[in-house]
Amino acid sequence: METVSITVSDGYEISALRQAVVRLLEPLGGISAFINSGDRVLLKPNMLAAKDPVMAVTTHPAVVRVVAALVKEAGGIAFIGDSPGIGGFLRVAEKCGIIDAARESGATLVEFNEAVELQGSGMFRSIRLARAYFEADKIINLPKLKTHEMMTMTCAVKNLFGAVIGTEKAGWHLKAGSSRQLFARLLLEIYQIKKPVLNIVDAIDAMEGNGPGNGDPIKFGLLIAGVNPVAVDVIAGKLAGIPADLLHIEREAVNMELPGALMKDIVLRGTPIETIPKTCFRLPAGMDVQFGLPPFVAKILKSHLTSYPAADRKKCVLCGVCLDACPPGAKQRAVD
Repeated sequence: METVSITVSDGYEISALRQAVVRLLEPLGGISAFINSGDRVLLKPNMLAAKDPVMAVTTHPAVVRVVAALVKEAGGIAFIGDSPGIGGFLRVAEKCGIIDAARESGATLVEFNEAVELQGSGMFRSIRLARAYFEADKIINLPKLKTHEMMTMTCAVKNLFGAVIGTEKAGWHLKAGSSRQLFARLLLEIYQIKKPVLNIVDAIDAMEGNGPGNGDPIKFGLLIAGVNPVAVDVIAGKLAGIPADLLHIEREAVNMELPGALMKDIVLRGTPIETIPKTCFRLPAGMDVQFGLPPFVAKILKSHLTSYPAADRKKCVLCGVCLDACPPGAKQRAVD
């Protein structure tokens, strides 16, 4: 069973927020259950773009500041890192308040600007992630709860896509974004390469409408936490009133039989869910898989950015084993 904790929090005033985060983590054993003395702990907020925190585009800096301080109190060494989808790292960090959060908590900012190629264990055999992310001792995932024009909702699992650096994000959107199911599979395989030890969702001010960057802030007043980001997302989607069949990441997690993908396998702690007012987030008006690119442009870019295996004619004996072992069918295309 996967434990997910929920607590109410009215705003981002530091002392009250700290109490709320401590209360949130109590059913999970507190911060000391996750952090040992000397651990190099990377906090991974959502730093999508250079937006003021009141717009609810990014994880609120107060949440980052409070968690970083708790990590330090537990004996950990706190780092804050991401690779923004839009704009330079320092400009985004300044505009969304992360630079101040780092200074006030004593954490160190880390830009994701160097990648390491990693071996996947599923459909995607090779995935490049930020070295700072992969080499950290522990990851604490700090997503913002928002609607998303491609995946319907972005929360804990989707936030880990930030471990892909710079323009490589666009390449993955074109290579794996031909269907929501395929892109959901990519996100889940990224999560499995380097699992966070803890996920804390900033849903105090969330986003509805045309997220993740152009939606409308909505007062939601909640913090959500758990070890398993899939289970955290299932509960976040339920609280946001989003129909389960539109939660593409969670649907693919069910197909993959991942722990935490089903409500029956989740134990809720903290604020009873039945006491939380029911909400239905307004969803994006036109959900677009490849973000509005004209089809001919998307086709050209996808062809340019996608690599395919090539048969070695000197060694190939036409046994067909490689074709059977290639889930996306890329080998078939190479042979053809």
